[in-house]
Order: sequence, then structure tokens, then C-alpha cells
Amino acid sequence: MSTEYIKIKNHINGAWLDESNGQYEPLRNPSTGHVIGEVPLSSPATSREATAAAAAAYPGWSAMPLPKRMDFIFKMHRAMQDNLEMLAQSIAIDQAKHIAEARGEVGRVIEILQMACTIPALIQGDTVQAIANNINGRLIKAPLGVFCGVAPFNFPALVFGWFIPFAIGTGNTFVYKPSTESPLFMQKMMQLLCDTGLPDGVVNIVHGDREVVEAWYEDDNVAGVCLVGSTPTAKAIGEGCGRGGKKTMLLGGAKNFLAAMEDAPMDLLIENILMSGYGSAGQRCLAVSNIAVVPEIYDDFLARLLEASRKITLGDAMDPDIFMGPVISASARKRIHDYIDIGLAEGATLALDGRNPQLPEANRDGYFVGPTVFTDVTPCMRIAQEEIFGPVLNIIKVGCIDGALRMIRNHPLGNGACIFTQNSFYTEKFINEADVGMVGVNVGICAPHPYLPFGGIKGSLVGNNKVQGKDAIDFFTQSKVATIRVVDPRGLAPAAATTTDSSVRSCVAS
Repeated sequence: MSTEYIKIKNHINGAWLDESNGQYEPLRNPSTGHVIGEVPLSSPATSREATAAAAAAYPGWSAMPLPKRMDFIFKMHRAMQDNLEMLAQSIAIDQAKHIAEARGEVGRVIEILQMACTIPALIQGDTVQAIANNINGRLIKAPLGVFCGVAPFNFPALVFGWFIPFAIGTGNTFVYKPSTESPLFMQKMMQLLCDTGLPDGVVNIVHGDREVVEAWYEDDNVAGVCLVGSTPTAKAIGEGCGRGGKKTMLLGGAKNFLAAMEDAPMDLLIENILMSGYGSAGQRCLAVSNIAVVPEIYDDFLARLLEASRKITLGDAMDPDIFMGPVISASARKRIHDYIDIGLAEGATLALDGRNPQLPEANRDGYFVGPTVFTDVTPCMRIAQEEIFGPVLNIIKVGCIDGALRMIRNHPLGNGACIFTQNSFYTEKFINEADVGMVGVNVGICAPHPYLPFGGIKGSLVGNNKVQGKDAIDFFTQSKVATIRVVDPRGLAPAAATTTDSSVRSCVAS
């Protein structure tokens, strides 16, 4: 992929546009810290221009026969298959996700699109016959209008897949705000959508900060807003949309737990913690953070984890020979360093310090934090309570499975938790009692397959709807009920209203 200067643009009503207010901020490659382009900071007026374009496109798009709409979902699927490497490289350049993980992210979106291709089966309605004499009842799932979506920096492709295919496949139109820190994927993806012949205005892109989003709250063109982000941001959007009567699907923050039992398969456990805790530099909503370990294996586990963590290689996200790339920005690195200081001040032991990792010369100015491991952590410490969003692991000794479940239950967030065990009693107990939205057994990242809904509970979800699966269909549609009386055009009375068998037979004979 070319490394030429990248000028990100808005895309409204089929046209690539510069921001009219002329405000831009630099786009950096986190692997090097170098400026590689610029991103517009759009005005509220630009935001409303995009929603107006989506509203204008809605009548024609929603009236389009379902098979023709689905043609575009199939074309989208094929376009992503044919351009997987290009799309993955776009993620590795500005988001600095390791190229292998970026390929995996695009691959998962392709699977999500396969699921979206089942929309015709999932939006089928219901009919109740004969609810009264010659009266039937029918329920249909109908689109609502214009939806808007906000994406975080860490999964630019995945969140696109969670929102846009389901929204437009069910007949809505869309305005999408990518993160200003990782906009390149959507720039490439939008061009692919244009190449499929998608009608103008069906999907629009507006870049910027919260002013873009706040413009949607009182915008009569907007039916609903969806977000993947932090819990405070989700609550702020939920409050704003509540005032404006908008439908919302808001996924918030996470603090994920892993319980390691005495019979845990140790090699598998360590391998999964490395991928879950250090993959994407810990910048995942399902990254493992708090690891609860029983005394029987604690010493062996810790020794093996530290040994494996010290072998993690860091460097440019495009280098296939390294394991972990940088965090997204200098401010993200500082925040993680601050949490390490907080952990030390709270009395935790820094068993492995990732603040000064060894780096290739070309990446010395990048935003890197190495694997970091705290021991002697207690559940009430801030590092155990707050989302750090970096490659920092907290090791917490617990007496048994009940201690691990108690910590999970008492935590205000409830995104994901997993257990490593070969004991079926532990497995079933954990599945039933772990107070989270997504549970894993002997897997470090408990991300559901696209056929199933993705999302947490408690403070990790503001509202009710989750992404992907049937939950996505329910969010992007409304249930409409029709009550239908059938009247005989010949003026004959309904059969059920006749009083004798002979009169019924006479009606049928005539």
C-alpha cells in the first residue's frame, strides 16, 4: 500500500468532500509517530448535511425490493473477499494493529456479512389467522429511516460490519463517524461500496469529534444512534438521544476476567493469555485484564506467564515477525503509564514493567508499551476496577471458583469473562453464575460467532440491544401490526355468521 500523504475526506450523497470549515487534525502512524495525513473535524452543519442526504435516499432505498437490496450485501461481501489484504493494510497503517490481527479482523467482518446475507429469513413477520370473524392479524418488520453510528479506533472494520450491513440490508440509510485516529479503513471501504453501485446517500461518512454526534440528538432526520466506545460516552449519547427520542444501541467499556482453576490446561492457558492480553496491545473490549488464579497453580502459572511475556517482541505493525504493535497514541501511552504508577502507589507489585520496551530503531518514536504484569493485586484497587486499555495484566490470588465469581459479580462492568478448566462442574457453574454478557470456556477471547449477539451487561451496555445476530435485526427494524378484515365483494355474509349447515353449503355452492 502506498505511503503517500493521506487526506481523509467526508463522503456525502455519493461525493467525496473536503470539510467546508477547513479544520483538520494530523493523522499519525502509531508505529513511528510520524504524521502520514490529515482528518477533517467536521462542523455540525456538515453532520446535518449528511443526515439530510441519508433522509433523501431513504424512500427509494426502503422501497427497493428486498432481493435487490440484498444484491448489494452480496457485492459487499465479495468486495471484502477480493480486497482483504488492502483493507487489512489500511488498518495496520493508521491504527497500527499487527498485520496478522488486521487480516483476522477483516476476515471476521466477512463472516459477519455472511450472516447479514440471511436478513430475508430474519425479517420475516408473523400472521395470526381468524382472530375474529374474517379478521386476520399480521406483524411485519419495517425499517425506521436514518441511523447514525460512532466507531472507536480499535476495530474500524469490525464496527462497520456490526452496523452498516444490517442497517441498510433491512432498508434503512446510514451516516457513519469513524474514529479520527483510524479513519483509513472506512475511506477504502466506502470506495468499494461506491464501486458496487450503491445508490447515493445510502451510506455517508462524516469525520470529526463529538460535535458531529451531538448534532444528531435533535435532528428530525435521525431515527437512531449506535456506538461502540467507553461507558461514559455511551451514557452521554444515551442521555442526548433520550431527549431527542432516538433509538440507541450503545456498547460501553469493559474489565474482563479470566479464572484459572487447578486443572487448567497450562500450555493452552498461557497461549491464550498472551493473545488476549497482549494482542492489539491490549486495546480490545474483550482483552483479558484481571486474572484470578487458585493457590494450587499460582506459582507455576506466574513463572510461566512472566517467562512467556518477556519473550514478546514489539515493533512495526506491518512487520510479520513481531508479536505486538504500539498503542494508538502518545496520550494513550501516557494514560497506561499513569495507571502503572497508580498500581505501584496502591501497593501492587510490578512483576514486569513494560514502560521502556526494546524497539527497532525505526520505531523509537512510536507509541509502545510492553507487556506489563502486576501481582499482589486486590479487587478494590483502581487498576483492578478501571479499564486501562493497554497490555497490563493483574494477577489476583483467589481461594476457589467462588472467589473468582464474587469478584466478577461485584464489578460494575460486565462485558466478558472466561474460565480455564477441564472440570464440567466448574464449567457449568461459571457459565451460570459469571455476571457478564459473554462467557468463554478454555478460550481467552470469548467473542461470539456472528450468528450470535455480541455485547455485555451492567455498565458495559447502555440500553438493551446488542450487535450482530438477531439483536441487530431487532434494533434496525420496528414491529408494525396490521389488523385486516376480509370483506366478500359479493356482499355475502361471512361463513362463520350463518346459522345452518344448509346456508353454508349454499354459499359454497354459489
